[in-house]
Amino acid sequence: MNRRRTLHALDAALGIGNYEDVAVLPADTDPQVYLSRNWLPQPFHLVCEKDTVLSQLSGAAQVHLRDSSVNRFRMDLGDHVYVPAGTPHRIVPLQQGVTIRYLPLEAGLQGAVWFCPGCEKELHRYEWEHDDDTPAGRMYAAACARFTADLRARTCADCAAVHPEIDLSAFDWPVPTPA
Repeated sequence: MNRRRTLHALDAALGIGNYEDVAVLPADTDPQVYLSRNWLPQPFHLVCEKDTVLSQLSGAAQVHLRDSSVNRFRMDLGDHVYVPAGTPHRIVPLQQGVTIRYLPLEAGLQGAVWFCPGCEKELHRYEWEHDDDTPAGRMYAAACARFTADLRARTCADCAAVHPEIDLSAFDWPVPTPA
């Protein structure tokens, strides 16, 4: 995977986009640090098999948590949020900013989770094995494309509400190839 130098993390010219989670330290560093420049709300809740920590390097964001005693954290410059293993969380920028994520070297499973817009129950999740050699945007785009294409996955079995389709055009992630 192409590593970035952390000294230039705030440089917009790097072209790092929303939720790209680019690894910035040498490949064998534990924990690993992943960098994103975010300006759009994350289109899903991310679930990590292992604990993770989010840090706000610039801008401001809210972290929305599910299945937790705390529902939201506001992150301003220099703030850190600990997210326990298995806790669905979603970053919603309040201002464009740079966020870093700390994950263990052997991060295990990750997943994208969506919740019903009506009753808030979990609708669907896609999971994959975290792999530093596969860009996060590719995994996120594939999960979002599968979810959008599957009306049954987007329809709540309890209240029949339908989650809207996800427009990936603004994210600049690699376009997934149809399965």
